[in-house]
Amino acid sequence: MTPEDVSIHPDRPVDGHPRPAEKHRGPVTLRRRQIQTSTTDQRLLDSRGPSDWVHTDPWRVLRIQSEFVEGFGMLAEIGPAISVFGSARTGPGDPLYAFAERVGAELARDGYAVVTGGGPGIMEAANKGCCEAGGVSVGLGIELPFEQGLNDFVDIGINFRYFFARKTMFVKYAQGFVVFPGGFGTFDELFEALCLVQTGKVTQFPVVLVGASYWSGLVGWLRDTVLEESKIAPADLDIFCVTDDIGEVMDTVRKAGAARVERERAAVRATAEAQSRDGSEPGDRSVP
Repeated sequence: MTPEDVSIHPDRPVDGHPRPAEKHRGPVTLRRRQIQTSTTDQRLLDSRGPSDWVHTDPWRVLRIQSEFVEGFGMLAEIGPAISVFGSARTGPGDPLYAFAERVGAELARDGYAVVTGGGPGIMEAANKGCCEAGGVSVGLGIELPFEQGLNDFVDIGINFRYFFARKTMFVKYAQGFVVFPGGFGTFDELFEALCLVQTGKVTQFPVVLVGASYWSGLVGWLRDTVLEESKIAPADLDIFCVTDDIGEVMDTVRKAGAARVERERAAVRATAEAQSRDGSEPGDRSVP
């Protein structure tokens, strides 16, 4: 049997034998009797049990810190990136899978890395499109009770124990979100991005929702209930756009990218002008 004949997919057999069940705990892989039934997040947040858990928190802080250090160190040099979210349950036969694959490829051709949760479904499709187009395909996995593992199209993969560390990486190293139909996890990432844009924590950050029919109910509720009851401002509905057109997805990303580049150039020009003025008109600055 040649190496090409051996499947690396976790659900497929190797040499005729089924792969053993496995679970990832951060960077550690556990199999067979070593598999734990709870997750690191669960043990952190579960308040039940004896009170001696308080003595372990300093170690948890160091572990949390290590996840940020590992993520920052690995992702700092991937270049401009777009995070793509969507359901893990979307199969290869679904039109949205093909759409996500095309988005991943187009982003790669535009010089963007593609960052996903690293799982199956929409995440796999976006990673696949990016990978096959020669881009940088990134997967940020998470420890879950039901193990998924990173899909085969991830070039740079990091497994996280804690959701909040992982979510920071999705935003910090991305210049925008493309959000496909999904469930609670997708909604979580979507609304965090909308909140960050609304509160000015991130700027020039496009949020594109793919699938007009899927998102129509949510958008209608935001407009007819949340806005109508003055819980958000009219401008908040402009934070995101909804489309079924890949051209509009890419145009939105490109316009935001161009605006960001121009803003950075303006900042450089302003700094240079300020330094020039300081050099020609030193003023009455005192020397400490």
